[in-house]
Amino acid sequence: MEYVYAAMLLHTTGQEINEGNVTKILEAAGAEVDEARVKALIAALEDVDIEEAMEKTAVAAAPAAAPVAEAPAAEEEEEEEEEEEKEEEAAAGLGALFG
Repeated sequence: MEYVYAAMLLHTTGQEINEGNVTKILEAAGAEVDEARVKALIAALEDVDIEEAMEKTAVAAAPAAAPVAEAPAAEEEEEEEEEEEKEEEAAAGLGALFG
């Protein structure tokens, strides 16, 4: 994964994505560099529009976050339902006293 991040960093900073630059980034990060993987990455990115790939990835990741935001609402509904049940039970108990 660090190889892809190195390429993304180079792209974001406007530098050329080549073997030397990717190797420098990885070494600066303290990663052990596998030259074969660097060459494979450069070859794989040869015909890829990185900007477009990053945009598609960002758009695809956004819907995944939506269900997390809904979880607190579901918990609140459960709490409200429990509160209503407790109130109904209390009211039923009072009704038994009078009648």
